[in-house]
Amino acid sequence: MQLVLFDLDNTLLSGDSDFAWSEFLIKKGVLDKATQAAKNQEFFVAYQEGTLDIHEFLNFQLQPLAAHPRATLEAWHTEFMNTRIRPMMGKVAHAKVRAHREAGHLCALVTATNSFVTGPIARAFGIEHLIATIPASENGAFTGAVRGIPSFRKGKVVRVEAWLEALGLHWGSFSDTWFYSDSHNDLPLLEKVSHPVAANPDERLARLAGERGWEIIRLC
Repeated sequence: MQLVLFDLDNTLLSGDSDFAWSEFLIKKGVLDKATQAAKNQEFFVAYQEGTLDIHEFLNFQLQPLAAHPRATLEAWHTEFMNTRIRPMMGKVAHAKVRAHREAGHLCALVTATNSFVTGPIARAFGIEHLIATIPASENGAFTGAVRGIPSFRKGKVVRVEAWLEALGLHWGSFSDTWFYSDSHNDLPLLEKVSHPVAANPDERLARLAGERGWEIIRLC
């Protein structure tokens, strides 16, 4: 049995789904452009530098989910998928996912972006399993809080291992394991698998991948 894990933003997608969702809501007039853009830039710089406080980010980023009915959010997300996400889903990324699936590998999307935004994207790629940050909800309505451990940095390893345990599996269940990612923030999970792949890597990951002899590819 073989395990294949994919990061999403700037890996399978030629862009960031979380940022694109914010931009989509700004264009609809749901979010204030000046406030949102400034905070997005602040968080983006922190992410690039490896200093992002994931809880501070989520406290800000999940608030729009709590401010609107679920039906309204889902209608917006359908439009978001068609206008923003599908244009980011390239043929090369689709082909890579399809090749692993057709080989019978167990595939999962592992992303820090919340599951409301990323669930339909995983399905569009044909990836059955999603490990994402979970926005808390009560009676179907989002609360604006996060549930459990965010799927970020070391949290990705924790969440993947919990998912495997729920399937009655563990790392030793697999002859080979892959993780495709663009970001140095994903080093904990990249270092866990037998085949780390730097896909569209940022500068820090590209340098490290070169030093360690990891595969470097372009998916978008």
